[in-house]
Amino acid sequence: MQAERTDTFRCFDLHPSDLLASLRNRLVIEWSRDAVNWVKTGTTAAQFRLLEIADPAEVPFPGFDKVVIDFPTLVDVIESSRYRSWQTALASVQGIYLIADSRTGKHYVGKADGAERVLGRWSAYARTGHGGNVALADLIGVDPGHGNDFRFSILRVFGPDTPKADVDAAEDHYKRALMTREFGYNRN
Repeated sequence: MQAERTDTFRCFDLHPSDLLASLRNRLVIEWSRDAVNWVKTGTTAAQFRLLEIADPAEVPFPGFDKVVIDFPTLVDVIESSRYRSWQTALASVQGIYLIADSRTGKHYVGKADGAERVLGRWSAYARTGHGGNVALADLIGVDPGHGNDFRFSILRVFGPDTPKADVDAAEDHYKRALMTREFGYNRN
């Protein structure tokens, strides 16, 4: 429909926009006492008092064996309060994780051990895109957007008191099993 204007009416051709998508479903206003009439004119609605912009809905943690997230979601997991349960869970365990490159099909097996835990290790990826890994840094250096093709998942978790040698042995096992030194991004 063409946008038009007459002396009596104005018509607008409206389309959804993602401009304020982060605020979607979060605006809380004081609605009028007229419960029967849900349709409000612009001048009437403009009088409604803004009560708050509610916290975004929390995203429940699915369990360690169900985590498969892309890079933009990883950044949200690290930075957004919506992922508080994820942050708590990932901060509580050491682990072996997999980064799969959806563009090339190559893999990288990494570990998060000691006090760093999975949340700390993945925070480095969220900040840099490569987490300090040489092969991944080379990719990001050539194509800064390449990190958006990474998918993060957890292969195995360990309690916080698991000895470093056990975590190292598991990491080596997954590198051998998935052949990430020969055909992936692991260089050690």
